[in-house]
Amino acid sequence: MAIAVNPVLSTHPLEFVWKTFDPFLFCVHHNDQYPKGNADFGPAVSLAGRDMGQDFAGKDGWRMYHGRTVPGFPSHPHRGFETVTVVRQGLLDHADSMGAAARYGQGDVQWLTAGKGIQHAEMFPLLRADADNPVELFQIWLNLPKRDKMATPYFAMLWDDSIPRYRHTDANGRTTVVTVVAGQLGDARPLSPPPDSYASKADADVAIWPVRLSAGATWTLPPTVATSNRTLYYFAGNSLQIAGAAAPKNHAIRLRPEVPTVLTAGDDETQVLILQGKPIGEPVMQYGPFVMNTQQEIQQAYSDYQRTHFGGWPWPRADPVHGAEPERFAKRPDGRVERPG
Repeated sequence: MAIAVNPVLSTHPLEFVWKTFDPFLFCVHHNDQYPKGNADFGPAVSLAGRDMGQDFAGKDGWRMYHGRTVPGFPSHPHRGFETVTVVRQGLLDHADSMGAAARYGQGDVQWLTAGKGIQHAEMFPLLRADADNPVELFQIWLNLPKRDKMATPYFAMLWDDSIPRYRHTDANGRTTVVTVVAGQLGDARPLSPPPDSYASKADADVAIWPVRLSAGATWTLPPTVATSNRTLYYFAGNSLQIAGAAAPKNHAIRLRPEVPTVLTAGDDETQVLILQGKPIGEPVMQYGPFVMNTQQEIQQAYSDYQRTHFGGWPWPRADPVHGAEPERFAKRPDGRVERPG
């Protein structure tokens, strides 16, 4: 008689920054219930009582982060890793030192390989003056192996209507929908990440899967290779069972990747995020916005940034906003413009 294997390796409470495992470096779930916007695309309310420039407290259900007029993250540098920004609600404005720009959201994903160095801004413009402006997103940092840390910066836009969904209906007619940002699931093949992305490597086994289970739904997460790291982040819903055992809400749950794992939602919709990948297995030296392999490389990154500013900043302000119209677009460094659909 086969002995059932517990698929859970460990559990970790979800703090503001979620615990991650190689090849991932960082994951945060931004969920801000912004009020109506003003003429400057910032909150049309008083900002008194906030630590402006470092507003992470969540007063009134939202944060300005590093923004002082518009919420978000004004120009800042990166080197040596990738950012994957999965916007589930609201809009973001991207601007960078290559002269590229984008407005994306409402299910879109931006995948940015910072590589040898880029400056970018990520602002959350509050475009609606007649209604609230909620913003919800995941930002995920994916490491790069040493051989690719100095790759040419590049971003891919994965527009919502092009991102494949995996759908499963259980024996009781309950549905599970998985947004396949990275990592094939069944017949759902993901769009291509940037060419030098770690996820573009055939054996990297990178998966980024936001999952929605309808009330009472059951779905089996299929196994993958035993050498990968797999983590399930349970962040929404009143109950979830993993292999028949209650999972702690608002926890990261590290799973045995080689074991099929049965997930069962409670009596309302349940949402989880699954991150998976083969460990890079190299030393990680991180200091602020730079992730390299050695302290010497970190020092070189700071020296290079001070000397070159990673191409400079071609925008008139540190927190650019791309106008009042809500249309989504991406403008490449060479001037080409792409739009969803």
